Amino acid sequence: DNLTLQGGTVHFEDRHLSTPFKATMFDLGGRVTGLASDPAMKADVDLRGRLENHSPLNITGTVNPLADELFADLAVRFREIDLTPMSPYSGTFIGYLIAKGKLNLELDYKIDEGRIDADNRIIIDQLTLGDRVESDRATSLPVSLAIALLKDRNGIIDLDVPISGRLDDPDFSIAGAVWTIIRNLLVKAATSPFSLLAAMVGGDEDFSSVTFEPGTAAFAAGEMDKLKKLADILGKRPGVTLEISGFIDPQQDPEAYRRAQLERLVRAEKWRRLEKAGKAPAREDAVKVSAEEYPDLLTRVYKEADFPRPRNFIGLLKKLPVPEMEKLLLAHIKAGSEEMAGLAQERALAVRA
Repeated sequence: DNLTLQGGTVHFEDRHLSTPFKATMFDLGGRVTGLASDPAMKADVDLRGRLENHSPLNITGTVNPLADELFADLAVRFREIDLTPMSPYSGTFIGYLIAKGKLNLELDYKIDEGRIDADNRIIIDQLTLGDRVESDRATSLPVSLAIALLKDRNGIIDLDVPISGRLDDPDFSIAGAVWTIIRNLLVKAATSPFSLLAAMVGGDEDFSSVTFEPGTAAFAAGEMDKLKKLADILGKRPGVTLEISGFIDPQQDPEAYRRAQLERLVRAEKWRRLEKAGKAPAREDAVKVSAEEYPDLLTRVYKEADFPRPRNFIGLLKKLPVPEMEKLLLAHIKAGSEEMAGLAQERALAVRA
């Protein structure tokens, strides 16, 4: 059998909310062909309509509503749905009314033997929250931050929201399940924003911190690539502001800082020699010191150091082995709170750069 619809109207009401949600589908029309009570027979569906007389709806797929157990395999497409009437959902689950925004839905639903499995692609354009409302089911987390993280530079939020459940469960609501997942996503965005950012690019990097080589402001291996990914993500989210603070490891960084400063002094000595020969690179940190050069360069650094050093009986500096010179030089390189604060600041500046 075939069924033709023309000028139909469907009223929808969800009473699972603090404030019930109501919507009406107008101008519902189309054809359902091949209707049968035989469970093996599926009817083809092609329906059109307009939500609240504005937003176009398209439903295609197969269904067998006359069988003992409902079967449906449907693709539902909504376009340009005004979000402000959805405030009963937003108020219930996130504690805010919706001031403005448009919604596009790409829904793929399969119902078989009382079970529903659905893939929901939800595209939200220019979502703006309105007044806060009281709801004992709403999250208390900073929803505005979460929305800023989810929006791209064009103000679009693009979500994939799979759901599943049983139609005979009185506590199951399709729309409520979708909003619950969205709420959980907002919670994750607010509580673990960097994890959410990593998931957006299909990775598991920890964007919340950057690792440096001990005692220096040089990035550890792989950290520069991670920062480039983060910069690309944030560049697409102008509503997000990142606060950067530098830190040091009080157990590891002071001694490593002394060693790094000693290496810098040795490189600087070689750079001065290269400069005199007209062969110096533009930056001291580009200088490489070989193992053969190191003892002579270290000796020069030691001789020019400004602290008391062992002398022989006629007052000349004693000639010391490399480990002894290193030990004395390292002992006189400051790595206190002031130096560590400076290192933390250098690291913060390196990230900003």
